[in-house]
Amino acid sequence: MMNSLAALMRRLKNDRRGVTALEYGLIASLIAIASVGAMTTLGTKLSTTFTSIGGKI
Repeated sequence: MMNSLAALMRRLKNDRRGVTALEYGLIASLIAIASVGAMTTLGTKLSTTFTSIGGKI
């Protein structure tokens, strides 16, 4: 029993799949945050531009 527990612990220690999934999750969340920020800024600038054009017409 102790041997199988030690083998399981060694196998879990060397398993990197969870770490990789976590890294991909962090990268995806950073991309999402950057995208929302860029779209918000772009939306505000477009709104200002159309308001300015509408006022000139």
